[in-house]
Amino acid sequence: MDLQPFERDLLECYKQADFPKLEERVITLMRHLEEEWNLSAAQLTLPQLKTLSSVVLRQETLALQEELQSLLTQKERIERLIERKRESLQDTKYEVFNAIEAQFDNQNEAIRAQVHQIKLQSLDLFDMLSELVESAIITTLERAHDIEETIREIIKEITFETLGEGPLGSVRIRKVVVTILNTALSVAEASPNQAEEILRGSLRGIRSGLVRSLSRLKKQLYYLPDEAKNELVEDHGDLLKVDQLFSQIIAEAAQHAPSNCAEALERISKEIHYDMQELVTLSKETMDMMRERFTFAVEKGSKVLNSKAAQEAKRMGISAWSSAKTALGSALKTAKEKIDKSTGAKD
Repeated sequence: MDLQPFERDLLECYKQADFPKLEERVITLMRHLEEEWNLSAAQLTLPQLKTLSSVVLRQETLALQEELQSLLTQKERIERLIERKRESLQDTKYEVFNAIEAQFDNQNEAIRAQVHQIKLQSLDLFDMLSELVESAIITTLERAHDIEETIREIIKEITFETLGEGPLGSVRIRKVVVTILNTALSVAEASPNQAEEILRGSLRGIRSGLVRSLSRLKKQLYYLPDEAKNELVEDHGDLLKVDQLFSQIIAEAAQHAPSNCAEALERISKEIHYDMQELVTLSKETMDMMRERFTFAVEKGSKVLNSKAAQEAKRMGISAWSSAKTALGSALKTAKEKIDKSTGAKD
């Protein structure tokens, strides 16, 4: 049987079945089958039954489908409007803080640095960080080349640059690492075939970024004069053992992750356990240096806080980013260039 005429006939019949109840409309259609096509319900083949079901479904859901399509169109319009409003909100925040910062141009570096810190805390840095990490991982997946290594390099750069903006305390480390890891988990959950590479590259990248950040802090502590270190004690005094903090964050993420991602996290965490020694050593050395070298500086009190060296120490704790968004984008660009260069060398 040619199903096209059959379908057109059933559709026309069903449109004319003007009854208030669905059951009555279906009964009318079945009677039409017997009268017009000499087919009883028991005689219908599978293709005919599918055609009949399709006709009824199409007509009964037509209004709802139209309403749904209208709502989806409205949703997309609202999402575009929300995105524009978010951008406008961020732009306005920048304008506000630029105006405030302009009033402190002639103030000392410590005051300007404090204003800059308040500015970054008010500019949704971690929302921007999450968006950047997601974009970076998705871009890497689209390239489908050296996924794990590319993600590792990008996440290392992003972790290092983000932690460079402000004191390297445990609270800040937790916020940055949790934001990056949760974003990687979200992408991994949506990309199950590449989940293992995404998570392994992300964890290795975070670890490498933490190592670089601790190395930078250790150099600052080593080369700064004693009277300047009081400022860095205040900024970094709550620093915990970073290796333990990192392991704790991974364990917490695994508890709330989907089963497949949780298993991958636990497995990868065990794999990189033996590669954590550099982070363990750096964390211990940095903490020991802080404990051993700062007794003299802490005893100096408020006099040291106002010293020129202390102001210089504060300045060293502040990154040279002109804005968080520009810096994070630069980190991604740097990482991509390194990967592209290494890939070209291999080729």
